[in-house]
Amino acid sequence: MKLTRREFAAGITATIAAPSIITRANAQASTIKIGMCAPVTGPAAEQGLWAQNGAKLALAAVNKAGGVLGKQVELVIEDDQTTNPGVVLAFSKLAAQSDIVGFLGSVRSTQVHAMAPDVLKLGKPVMIGGTDPTLTHMGNQWLFRFRPNDTYSARVIADFGANTLGKKKWAIVHSTDAFGTAGGKALSAALEKMGTPPVLDQGYANQSQDFTPVVLAVKQSGADVLGSYFTFENDIGIFARQLKQLGVNIPWVGSPSTVAVSATKLAGPALYGTYGVADYAEESSEASKAFGKAYREAYKTAPDLQSSWTYDAVTVLSAAINKAGSTDPGKIREAILGLKKFPGAEGEYNFDQNGDGLHGYNVVRNEKGTIVFDKHIEFND
Repeated sequence: MKLTRREFAAGITATIAAPSIITRANAQASTIKIGMCAPVTGPAAEQGLWAQNGAKLALAAVNKAGGVLGKQVELVIEDDQTTNPGVVLAFSKLAAQSDIVGFLGSVRSTQVHAMAPDVLKLGKPVMIGGTDPTLTHMGNQWLFRFRPNDTYSARVIADFGANTLGKKKWAIVHSTDAFGTAGGKALSAALEKMGTPPVLDQGYANQSQDFTPVVLAVKQSGADVLGSYFTFENDIGIFARQLKQLGVNIPWVGSPSTVAVSATKLAGPALYGTYGVADYAEESSEASKAFGKAYREAYKTAPDLQSSWTYDAVTVLSAAINKAGSTDPGKIREAILGLKKFPGAEGEYNFDQNGDGLHGYNVVRNEKGTIVFDKHIEFND
């Protein structure tokens, strides 16, 4: 199924202002069910709300356009509690419902790794937002990624910092979970390939309450630019404020969480002037603008990657089922992989055989709390 950008924009701007999940008990036989693991509770509950909002917005648009296989689509949500055991439990509850035809997994790589064995065992399509490159290269044919992986983000961060900002002495700060470790390694490798290996590679534990030792390590390293991979936005808020407090004022080019709405709200002026790579940037395409307009109208706030990837996941999964003409898992998988030049909120989807749909990143800047689009960098390799 191929949509023009005009058709995509028209479809989502027609979305009703307050989408809702179908909850009628007697709707089971007449609906197509999609399961969703989301952090309803835990430290990422706010981001989980935006993820649910994005999925619901897409759901309303799909249903308004006639649904899937002539039926309305129902979203079944389970709380992943922002933990690895939580996401495994949430997915097991959803997987036990045989009438669920596809799933939305986690935006966090460490959680996707935790649930991956059960995904492989179940054998049904799972849409994910985790960006650890290995997730789609470990022999699990049922994972489909709706954000660019960190092979691309690292290359964009390195290229922008070195060639646009003209900086050569890099400090890398990253979480020590699967996402942060993979991102840090990818950035280090990209810099080494450019002949500028980092002067500091500093890990930290998620949900830290004091980043003073990390900030001092950056300060003492003599770095003139900072690259980062933060998993949780509340950690960014603390780290950014302590950077300013301890007088570290070097340019900062971070992973997508650096420019997420919750991070900019928590950090405030401490993040002004920083850069980030963003899979979702509202001004990057007509489809992105249309999604941004629809989201603002529905929820009265700006969207970010937390909501854009789930919007695209529901949209693509629904389109693939319609294209397949069936809820058979194998046929849905082939339909997803066959989607080319599919315009989404996050970018144009061209799925490769590994299940990666996007292959580039946007560079954005925090202008006094407003995220401003700079440019998009796409890779063909």
